[in-house]
Amino acid sequence: MKHTTHKRVLFDGLRTLAESSADDMAATIERLYHPDATWRGSHPINELAARDDILNQVWLPLRTAMPDMERRDDIVVAGEFEGRDFVACVGHLTGTFSAPWLDIPATGKTLTVRYGEVHQMRDGKIVQTTMLMDVLDVIRQSGYWPLPPSMGLEMRWLAPFTGDGVRLDSTDPERGAEAMAFMREMQNVLGQYNDLEDNTREGLIRMPQKDYWHDKFMWYGPCGIGTTRGLEGFVDGHQLPFRIAFPNRDGGNHYIRIGDGPYSVTGGWPSVYGNHLGGGFLGTSPTGRRITMRVMDFYLEHEGKLRENWVPIDMLDILLQMDIDILARMRLQHQGRCG
Repeated sequence: MKHTTHKRVLFDGLRTLAESSADDMAATIERLYHPDATWRGSHPINELAARDDILNQVWLPLRTAMPDMERRDDIVVAGEFEGRDFVACVGHLTGTFSAPWLDIPATGKTLTVRYGEVHQMRDGKIVQTTMLMDVLDVIRQSGYWPLPPSMGLEMRWLAPFTGDGVRLDSTDPERGAEAMAFMREMQNVLGQYNDLEDNTREGLIRMPQKDYWHDKFMWYGPCGIGTTRGLEGFVDGHQLPFRIAFPNRDGGNHYIRIGDGPYSVTGGWPSVYGNHLGGGFLGTSPTGRRITMRVMDFYLEHEGKLRENWVPIDMLDILLQMDIDILARMRLQHQGRCG
């Protein structure tokens, strides 16, 4: 029951927060967030250690940028990991882009800010938020593109095919455990594949991951990578160039692994470590550096397979570790247009 309560509290409370007036936001955050709350998320905001900072560096700037902002959740799930309670969400903040945000020029047109969120709960309130907003996608919607073309399709992420992503009612914990176990089996298969032995398209299509992905599998990647369809689309649009760039990556620092019905969620801060040894990923040349990645994965199991995978990633943080400052590039493009 506590997970059902947490989901309902956050579904209503976070929507109220997004749609509050600037004057009401402080009171809403005080109701939602524990006095000891911390926040961490996408570059350039990164990590915050106080409720006032969450207000002044996250929500008030978003409210200023989109005065008519509203929240649209596509996935709301909950569970327990290592004795801690979590609620995880995927969705979009939507409104009219009326004022700059993070120095990204406003367009006066509709804007959608994609997010993946994990909220740790304590005493009925949020004690820590991890929120990966797709800042690069906001730059794209503003008409600037500081990278080579994406391998996948740049599009608004679709809601779950089954239409049941917002799971506010109680669910069978055994079904959630089964979904998480199936997801973990697939992740272990990916981790066991040796890129240095056979890092080819054919090898990735042939290897046992094919036993886990649905024939109509959708992989929703962050801006810069894009969305792909089916196993071959996934291999061509993301997996092969990524694994060439970062062969035999390591994992760790997972703060969430939960299942809720047919959904499962993992995330770490960071959760992926890779040596940047190959070229081509996001148009970059290999730096030889050790790169960390802030990643979340949301999965839907359907018809005995993984049907959909939503993957928020902090792309600006990854690129900055390669000496590619996306916000600086955008500012140069903007200056060029403004003369």
